[in-house]
Amino acid sequence: MKTNDNSEKSNLHPRNLHRDRYDFEKLISNCPELKAFVSINKHGIETIDFSNPLAVKTLNKALLQTYYNIQNWDIPKNYLCPPIPGRADYIHYIADLLAESNNNQIPETSTVLGLDIGTGSNLIYPILGNSIYNWSFVGTDIEQKSIENCAKIIEANPELIDSISLQQQTEPRFIFKNIITPEDRFTFTMCNPPFHASAEEANKSTSRKVSNLNPKEKRNTNPVLNFGGQNAELWCNGGEIGFITQMIYESAKYPSQVLWFTTLVSKKENLPSIYKTLKKVNALSVKTIEMSQGQKTSRIVAWSFLENPQSQKQFF
Repeated sequence: MKTNDNSEKSNLHPRNLHRDRYDFEKLISNCPELKAFVSINKHGIETIDFSNPLAVKTLNKALLQTYYNIQNWDIPKNYLCPPIPGRADYIHYIADLLAESNNNQIPETSTVLGLDIGTGSNLIYPILGNSIYNWSFVGTDIEQKSIENCAKIIEANPELIDSISLQQQTEPRFIFKNIITPEDRFTFTMCNPPFHASAEEANKSTSRKVSNLNPKEKRNTNPVLNFGGQNAELWCNGGEIGFITQMIYESAKYPSQVLWFTTLVSKKENLPSIYKTLKKVNALSVKTIEMSQGQKTSRIVAWSFLENPQSQKQFF
């Protein structure tokens, strides 16, 4: 017997549409292919097998179609399939940050321009930011295949064509160079940095996660993570702290062209080093915003080189 358990996920942002348990009846009515992956767990609650990549991708497709009016969303096999509730939280917290610079009103306008660093093949942050708040975006990635898939998603959703543009970073050792041109002005940048420092470290982490999601399965020496991920999405030399440090140093070259630079920081132990680097480059405002989803805790670090980011109306 199935149970309708509507217990609230109170750790998600108050405006997040996914604070309640997934309404599978509603999701399946919009995306019938999801039905094949839904089962009832030992607690009598409808769920999916989160260790099954196809099940997770189909759930995402249903969520995007049901709540954000995105049609025919898809990603190539083994590419990063993001957990939408957590990704939506990042967008909502950026909205709160921008409200502080806009008379405490969230700016819901296409004149807000965000730069998504490492948009991947899923385009999730620009999709959510545009759908929820009508923001415009530039999505960047170093992988041509990712950019091509994002272009397919945009083509399948005409309302995104005028709001989201794509740009491949042709020099992978850089983050903002080649992307921010002298005439550009971004309201914010955002990034979910590669977490691991090597492919080996990424594989070990993936193996642990798959084992935790499905303890009955034997530990796989070459696992496919439920949320997928290519090399550039999961690891880089220096790991998370190396990537963010590079981002901070580069951001200092564009002090008046971006209102707020932001990044996710998964590892709390990286914060002291990040604050030290921000001090070195003379960031004038630094904010840390705590986020959590389920048992996972992370945070957004935001910084600005402008003397008073609360009075910079030209970015809206």
